[in-house]
Amino acid sequence: MNFSTERQFALDCDTDDSLAHIRQKFSIPEREDGSSVIYFSGNSLGLSPKSASDFVFKEMDSWAAKGVLGHNRWRPFHENLTESTARLVGSKSDEVVVMNALTVNLHLLMVSFYSPTKSRYKIVIEKGAFPSDRYAVESQIIFHGFDPETSIVEIGPRKNEHTIRHEDIKSYLEEEGESVALIMFGGVNYYTGQVFDIKSITQLAHGAGAVVGYDLAHGVGNIPLELHHWDVDFAAWCSYKYLCGGPGCPGGIFVHEKYKNFQGNRFAGWWGQNKETRFLMEPEFTPITGAEGWQISNPPVFSMASLMASMEIIDLAGMHAMREKSERLTGYLEFLLAEFTPEVEILTPGNASERGCQLSISIPENGREIFNALRASGYIVDWREPQVIRVAPKPLYNTFAEVWDFADKLKSLM
Repeated sequence: MNFSTERQFALDCDTDDSLAHIRQKFSIPEREDGSSVIYFSGNSLGLSPKSASDFVFKEMDSWAAKGVLGHNRWRPFHENLTESTARLVGSKSDEVVVMNALTVNLHLLMVSFYSPTKSRYKIVIEKGAFPSDRYAVESQIIFHGFDPETSIVEIGPRKNEHTIRHEDIKSYLEEEGESVALIMFGGVNYYTGQVFDIKSITQLAHGAGAVVGYDLAHGVGNIPLELHHWDVDFAAWCSYKYLCGGPGCPGGIFVHEKYKNFQGNRFAGWWGQNKETRFLMEPEFTPITGAEGWQISNPPVFSMASLMASMEIIDLAGMHAMREKSERLTGYLEFLLAEFTPEVEILTPGNASERGCQLSISIPENGREIFNALRASGYIVDWREPQVIRVAPKPLYNTFAEVWDFADKLKSLM
């Protein structure tokens, strides 16, 4: 990709942007002077679709008008999201369901897919995984009566490197795979923005006889996924980051169709019960086949309604076009940082296929002060200790001009 340091180049890119009209579908926060902020924190919380309130109020009006009779509409409400979710993660419709928060879902899935034995008990995660993932893994290990000190394996970067080499994952599994029960990686590491080779890791895990699952909090809506064809066993994600579903919005799960008639351990609830017999209130649990069988409770209608608004926009934009623009936006930011602020270090891989729409930049001095100054100037970016600013130019609503303005502002602050 050929870029220029002239701001006019950014304006020309915005003129040619096939997704430029999508920005108008989102509410952009404003500064005190009424101008829009530059919002590069969609990797923490996506912006609100303007249509979200219409979707939510439609359900509130139904509640007001019908009371309990509205349940005829709400009982299958999660099914409104099934097809769009399946398209986004590359799955069959019965392999996904929208439900619960991310870590809750990870626990529910590990109950089913982490079955340690005396000889095969380890869980492999990436070093620097999101803390909640490690808490969940550790608590599952303790629950099964094993020692986290010997059961958690963290594969990390080599000395003086920031990202994990695929060959190090491979070599560990080839040497120690017989002791591994589960591999649970983030599809995209939250701190560095590194995208892992899900297809290859899955093949390596299965070759070692292990089950493999993924936390796709930073993957869904950010990178193209083909979970079914990659033969992933399970995955879970949230919907308030790249999917713009809103704070507290339920996430989703994927369970491969080979577990369609799963007979192993499962925490059961009545929303996972066979739909034909659910309201007979019988004591025997007969799970729905496929991912829906992992449901426990009925859907949170209002938050799912806001997610429906954003998924409609994502369907309109299309993952292919989003990914293409994402690579250009992030590549442009990388280029400008190298030209304007060569003293900062980019922790995120330089290869476009190994990153999503995030660059994590390490500020050598006064990083916190520079971050505070950016925020005070209307640049909404994210801080991670000890000296990293995460910048996520999102293809749904960010522009090339905003990328240029950010790089120029950072230059002036440096």
